[in-house]
Amino acid sequence: MTRIGIVGNGLAGVIAAKTLREAGFEGEIEIFAQEKYRYYPRPNLIEHIAGRLPAERLFAFPEGWYAERRIQVRLAAPARRIVLDPLAVELSSGRKVGFDRLLLADGASCFVPPMAGADKKGVFSLRTWDDALSILDYLREHRRVVVLGGGLLGLEIARALAARGAQVGVVEFFDRLLPRQLDAQGAAVLRTQIERSGIAVRLGTATKEILGSDRITGLKFKDGSAIDADLVVVAAGIRPSLDLAKAAGLDVERGVVVDDRLRTSHTAIFAAGDNVQHRGRIYGIIPAAFVQAQAAALNILDHDKEYKGTVPSNTLKVAGLHLTSVGMAVPEGKGFEEIRKEDPDRGLYKKIVLEEGRLVGAIWMGTKEGALPVSNAVSQKSDVGPWIKEILEDGFDFSRLR
Repeated sequence: MTRIGIVGNGLAGVIAAKTLREAGFEGEIEIFAQEKYRYYPRPNLIEHIAGRLPAERLFAFPEGWYAERRIQVRLAAPARRIVLDPLAVELSSGRKVGFDRLLLADGASCFVPPMAGADKKGVFSLRTWDDALSILDYLREHRRVVVLGGGLLGLEIARALAARGAQVGVVEFFDRLLPRQLDAQGAAVLRTQIERSGIAVRLGTATKEILGSDRITGLKFKDGSAIDADLVVVAAGIRPSLDLAKAAGLDVERGVVVDDRLRTSHTAIFAAGDNVQHRGRIYGIIPAAFVQAQAAALNILDHDKEYKGTVPSNTLKVAGLHLTSVGMAVPEGKGFEEIRKEDPDRGLYKKIVLEEGRLVGAIWMGTKEGALPVSNAVSQKSDVGPWIKEILEDGFDFSRLR
């Protein structure tokens, strides 16, 4: 095996290339990138919008990083088609580049819910650096901002734009913020803190139409109410990029279906990142993409590295609050025990989720103390039975857990 191709220059693609070299692969590695920029972590876009990260610090690695590792990256050269026999990537020019094995790491795109007026000037989503630059340019003269989506990305965008001095509101379809990471009690504590920071919040609200002639002037909701706005950012989630896989005839459901070695239905094609469906699950989170990329790279080299899945974990700072949500933080069904401690005035909310006495999920908000050890305990499904009355107290020694 002498040539490995990687479709996608995001986290999964770059980490896979890095892992291939670290594992001793001496052949050619070629990455096909959708964007014209070298790799940057997507969370850096939020920091750049907020004014906390200058453009020159956006990128993860120095300019010569690819060359030093003999990785050929083709910027602004998206794959148009995957050819199976012989295996090759076809570019928009019609040129075909052949490989022995291929990694699909083309990620996902922003999901824009069906609503009238979504194509008007002043409506944005945030996935790329060009998106961020366009938002900042429009923000200069359009200061009334609405973010559609109260998930992780939506709240981070809202806070970043507020840091630029904009008047910001968040509209969430569900009845609470961070519906995937927080339960109702934790979300209520978070909402209080966000509104204290000057960001307005509307919950349980669906957008019917974006108002205005050529550019937006407001939003109309399905309940008949409306608000004024100059700029809208849609942060309603992502959709895996599946076009290449479908056209190539690979097994595709909600994502590109892979086995425990990250291999697709074609023996020479692997997949990793936001486009992957493993054991029926699509993660769409950074930790999963990172681990999948490493495992896929090793399996491309026939190292037989099993991927068993990723315990969902998010650690971030929202509205000034440190938040960690890990594992089955919002369990569904029977057989779970939930124990809470909250102090809304401090923005403090802690919760553990137990299944048969073992820790399977946790929410840790308002403090960093204990966040990492409780995450590790969830990953290990630690038995916390003897310490149920103590584990949520400040200063608890998690080394006592088995």
